[in-house]
Amino acid sequence: MYLPPQFDDREHAHALALMRAHPFASLVSTDDEGLPFITHLPLHAEQGAAGALTLWGHCARPSPQWRYLQSRPRAVAAFMGPHAYLSPGVYPDLARVPTWNYLAVHCTVEARLVEDAEAKDALLKKLIADHEPAYAAQWRGLGDDFARKMLAGIVGFELQVTALQSKLKLNQHRPESHAAMHAAYARGGAQEQALAAWMRTLDMVKENG
Repeated sequence: MYLPPQFDDREHAHALALMRAHPFASLVSTDDEGLPFITHLPLHAEQGAAGALTLWGHCARPSPQWRYLQSRPRAVAAFMGPHAYLSPGVYPDLARVPTWNYLAVHCTVEARLVEDAEAKDALLKKLIADHEPAYAAQWRGLGDDFARKMLAGIVGFELQVTALQSKLKLNQHRPESHAAMHAAYARGGAQEQALAAWMRTLDMVKENG
């Protein structure tokens, strides 16, 4: 993605926090005609002891996505964090235009299919733990026959992150607007308030850096 230096965040802890808070990603592979093929799906982000980042997910077996990943394992997983309009009214002068602030993470990945039933069950349990831990008991109680049928209907994938871009666009290059922008976002809806919280986080990092 286009990544001006003032928005390029090299702190991978921020990227991991964004991916975990906004796990519904766009997985972009290449179809047989060379065009992007995009699947929207939740991904579980896992960081290993050595700092290696892995994303776990699955798609329905009828989806061509897994076949594209099998043929061409290199893909991109894109995560969209909070985003909101920014009025030019936050600036002290009138010669300004509106913009849109947003947080995004793009991961270049190498895919490996997960087709073994036990491994797919472990993958599903990662996602269950992310989104509804209490459902784990219900899943276990549905019985082996039901579980085998459900697991046969999906193909899992392990996505090893080989490169990562994290874009935090919060008007960092316009410090004269920050106080008014933060106040406006803090009064807004959920998206705006999330951006205001990220502004505070980055300010604390800057103060402690």
